[in-house]
Amino acid sequence: MADVTAPRPGIAERLAQMIQLPTVSAELAQRGTGPFEDFAALIAELYPLVHERLALERHTEFGLLFHWTGSGAAPGGPVVLMAHYDVVPVDESDAWTHPPFAGVIADGLVHGRGALDDKGPLLVVLEAVENLLAEGVVPARDVYLSFGGNEETYGDAAREIARTFRERGIVPWLVVDEGGAVVDAPLPFVPGRAAMIGVGEKGLMTLTLSARGDGGHASAPPTRTAVRRIARAVDRLGPSTFRPRPSRAIGRMLSQLGAQTPGPAGLLLRLLGSARFLTGRLFAALGGESAALVRTTVAPTMQSGGTASNVLPSQASATLNLRIALGETPQQAVLRVRRRIRDPLVTVRVEEASAPSPESATDNAQFALLAEALAVSHPGVAAVPYVMMAATDSRHFHRFAPAVYRFAPLEMSNAQRASIHGVDENVEISALERGVMFYRALILGLG
Repeated sequence: MADVTAPRPGIAERLAQMIQLPTVSAELAQRGTGPFEDFAALIAELYPLVHERLALERHTEFGLLFHWTGSGAAPGGPVVLMAHYDVVPVDESDAWTHPPFAGVIADGLVHGRGALDDKGPLLVVLEAVENLLAEGVVPARDVYLSFGGNEETYGDAAREIARTFRERGIVPWLVVDEGGAVVDAPLPFVPGRAAMIGVGEKGLMTLTLSARGDGGHASAPPTRTAVRRIARAVDRLGPSTFRPRPSRAIGRMLSQLGAQTPGPAGLLLRLLGSARFLTGRLFAALGGESAALVRTTVAPTMQSGGTASNVLPSQASATLNLRIALGETPQQAVLRVRRRIRDPLVTVRVEEASAPSPESATDNAQFALLAEALAVSHPGVAAVPYVMMAATDSRHFHRFAPAVYRFAPLEMSNAQRASIHGVDENVEISALERGVMFYRALILGLG
């Protein structure tokens, strides 16, 4: 690896400018596309060499694809570095310490919506590329920067970019998108720091449950109204709806964490890593994030029915969000839901579905490159595989790209991770600087 020079000054101010643009993809009807166009103009202003020397293609209104032509010294396909610049809405009733779109810089932190998800990770990619261009670096293979503006609403910007790759016969050698991070205590009973790299991604499904019943006056309700039928169906879909099904990635994660954990805890982790049945039972019992690592989850997110407080609605519905475990299919998940509901009068409709990803390897040159870049940016922090529970834009690549990883090279405390999609989202300036070092080392390491 070449020596890593210090990041250029002003990194916090540049992220603050990005945060100040409210690129809320779920609020296009209210805000319009102006903030998104302003964001594209802003990065052209902040990163002039990127725009001068890389070819830019627009895919849909919201997809930005930059192509940095390499020297061809390394055989095989290109590297695709992904991020998204849209953010989730802010609940106006939440009490933020600093306004969410003010981009306040204070106490060594940049505050605001998108600091971690995903403008901070996007910024460190651009910083690294701009700096390398200023030094006259030419990567050993082609590098693409793929930035989507509607990831949070499962939009089609990244899908169209991936489709373009397939149509052109371009198979990426490596894809890196958001996902894991450098965290403390990666599991409740595991001390120390680890760089959690998503080698697989759970599938995504949205279901609508609906039922009809006799409407009428609420003073004389029948035994089973439409609302009660839906409520009973939702109640039957508890945490144990899906059996634990730990993937190979979870075994690899536990084995590696066990190797770096001293004493009985390390021995237990290594045992669990080789006994996935026990892992499934234990993680399911722990609940929460641990349980979500090993099985399909189902979460009711919306319910509707009724027009007045004293009128029985003739129909009711509920929306369910499922995250499908690796090794299962959307079809299996729907069948399981129907069996658990056990009510032929409840209609189950699939609104959208994407299957879980295959698992990317950890014994290949691509994962080794990630680990080598980490050794530069975060010395002493091990690269640990895990399963990504949320959906990312990289899911459009994993069907044809053999090495897809989900990792943002930023330190995130438990409180910072909780602030993603929540309140008081922020990132340390020093974490951004180390993130730039990571991507710099990764690009220089391509040869």
